[in-house]
Amino acid sequence: MSDLANLDYVTRVNRAIDHVTRHLAEPLPLEEVARVACFSPYHFHRIFRALVGETLHAFVKRVRLERALFLISHGEGTSLTDVALRCGFASSSDFSRAFRAHYGMPPSVFDVDGFRRARRDEMVETLAPDDRHRLARLHAGANPDGFAVELRRVPPRRVAYTRVMAPYQAGRVTAAAATMVAWARARGLAGGQWLGYQWDDPEIVALEQCRYDIGVEISNEARVDGDVNTVVLPAMTLAEIAIAGPIELELRAFDWLYTTWLPQSGYAPDHQPLFEAWNGEPFAHGDAHFELRIQLAVVDEAAPR
Repeated sequence: MSDLANLDYVTRVNRAIDHVTRHLAEPLPLEEVARVACFSPYHFHRIFRALVGETLHAFVKRVRLERALFLISHGEGTSLTDVALRCGFASSSDFSRAFRAHYGMPPSVFDVDGFRRARRDEMVETLAPDDRHRLARLHAGANPDGFAVELRRVPPRRVAYTRVMAPYQAGRVTAAAATMVAWARARGLAGGQWLGYQWDDPEIVALEQCRYDIGVEISNEARVDGDVNTVVLPAMTLAEIAIAGPIELELRAFDWLYTTWLPQSGYAPDHQPLFEAWNGEPFAHGDAHFELRIQLAVVDEAAPR
């Protein structure tokens, strides 16, 4: 295929991935996902596998199981039946069979904490192999940095973004950010709110299978071209923490948000990515110092879902 065809196919497959990720609780037949990507089902099956490295069926099942692990991790007292239905499985028994086939044991006896520790160790080894102690996990209840959450409601947002696969490989995110900033500047769009986000939790998903998006909020009228995708994020409630410091400060903020604030807040994580909202353009202060706001989308636990 020509380079232009490659870019067009990647953009369309990314639309399909976005659709799957946002609709995990719903049936996701091949015909529907192919229609979102503007391919015939016959060709889409082969194109998706060629670009993503797994069939659509395998991708959907894996992402559903990874979402289930996330819910089990952060939803104390949530039943396996509730987790199964929220992740698109027909029943708890269907979920348990799929879980056992993928992870080697049923979810009722799976050591989620041990699994997450191993994944985190891998992430830390990748981020700071010679300085691992800086990224040690913050214990529940500890808040040496004085983190504070601000809750705020945001309207729907249209975002132009580029996707980075395997973002924990050195230089991939910063290079993609520079390309995206150049694209936005050339079109007068660089002044919008810049966001970095990933649907994948690196303490659950293998690092090479993580996806990270770098985007900028744009108006509904703004034109988008090239290999840049667009998505409309729905209105949501955000639990926001402002940080200014190195990567270890950001990781401590994640730990405090999930292990201390969230369990006591009366909120649960919404089915949205964890956002980094930069102050200015991404990496404006280099890749060793970050000035941004961490934004976790949340829902009231008492509200129906």
